[in-house]
Amino acid sequence: QVQLVESGGGLVQAGGSLRLSCAPSGSIFSINAMGWYRQAPGKQRELIARITGGGMINYAGSVKGRFTISRDNAKNTVHLQMNSLKPEDTAIYYCNIVTSLHNYWGQGTQVTVSS
Repeated sequence: QVQLVESGGGLVQAGGSLRLSCAPSGSIFSINAMGWYRQAPGKQRELIARITGGGMINYAGSVKGRFTISRDNAKNTVHLQMNSLKPEDTAIYYCNIVTSLHNYWGQGTQVTVSS
């Protein structure tokens, strides 16, 4: 079974940057969308960035202008460049890839932003 492997989380000071990456452990076909979600303690998981198979990109208002999602079509990887990080960005970040048949999730990577 294909798994999504995330990397790039960690601890950073406010104003700093991190780059998250997500790669599947095997082949994935017919990708409809790739995205990043996050879940802070006591809160629901929320969509923060998404890129469709056709290249349309959407961001949550809270990260627009600070985060950039990108993908490598050849490797089916998706990245999230996070700049100007704030303490309220602290959460577990999850990668998501949706195909015509499956909805894949990563295991989550912790991002902690200190003030």
